[in-house]
Amino acid sequence: MRLIEAPISPASPTRVRAPDRTPLRVGLVQHRWHADDAALEAELAEGIRLAAESGARIVFLPELTLSKYPGNVRATGIPKADAEQLLGGPTFAFAAEQARLHSVIVHASLFEQPAEADEPNDPRGYNTAILVSPAGELLGRTRKMHIPVTAGYYEDTYFRPGPAEDAYPVYDVAGARLGLPTCWDEWFPEVSRLYGLGGAEILAYPTAIGSEPLFPNFDTQPIWQQVIVANGITSGLFVVVPNRHGDEGDLTFYGSSFISDPFGRVLVQAPRGESVALVADLDLTQREEWLALFPFLMTRRPDSYAGLVAPVDPAHPFGSATV
Repeated sequence: MRLIEAPISPASPTRVRAPDRTPLRVGLVQHRWHADDAALEAELAEGIRLAAESGARIVFLPELTLSKYPGNVRATGIPKADAEQLLGGPTFAFAAEQARLHSVIVHASLFEQPAEADEPNDPRGYNTAILVSPAGELLGRTRKMHIPVTAGYYEDTYFRPGPAEDAYPVYDVAGARLGLPTCWDEWFPEVSRLYGLGGAEILAYPTAIGSEPLFPNFDTQPIWQQVIVANGITSGLFVVVPNRHGDEGDLTFYGSSFISDPFGRVLVQAPRGESVALVADLDLTQREEWLALFPFLMTRRPDSYAGLVAPVDPAHPFGSATV
């Protein structure tokens, strides 16, 4: 595990006066899964330590932080029986321990077991992102809303979508406003737009993405990064994207974790196949400076967007001329 620090945060090209906010230093950890739980936690802990000692106030961890990625095969039986309790499970315990140890905020991700009364006939659980305070207390939770369904990523057999009510909460932490969507959510411009409209400044996308089993020669990494960076641009957001790396059998995860700013600049990036910690300073005033020049949020036409909220029509997977 090594530390990669971003160069000096690039200046805002649209700045007209000195900012009144101190940059926020954040970190992320890119790791690989280990069958040995102690080895896995030790690798993650080393990354958190490196980021914290470099001054990061928030450290972000990848999707399903302590788990092997399950979606390479379809679930059988009752998958939620193998999920963990939000506050009583190993992921929260690990995040809380590390947060207290290093006096930082820790973000993590887990397969959450629903309450018994929560759709008891649904065998699936939730894919949930959490935020833990330096005192080891839960600051926030957001459930993954969009669930992949394709070969190698059969998450729909494990995870139910998060509820539509309060789907995209924004949390005030460390002097910033933070949203916690997860992985597949990052492909949807509607998600980043709703967070932008909600006043978020930073989005964290814990991620588990890599090879395509049906198309092993198709490298989606460049497209993946372009989409996320572009969604950050159009809603004026800093984006923190921790991915895992390594071969887990049917899938090889491509790492390439990164942090970008509202101007579309990648501040720091991980290699594809190495466990690293990334650290960058976020000049949060840049959000307002960018959106003042390109006021996307203020020049929208919501009265013309009815088609965006029409129900999904399985008969037209590629769209319909009637929308």
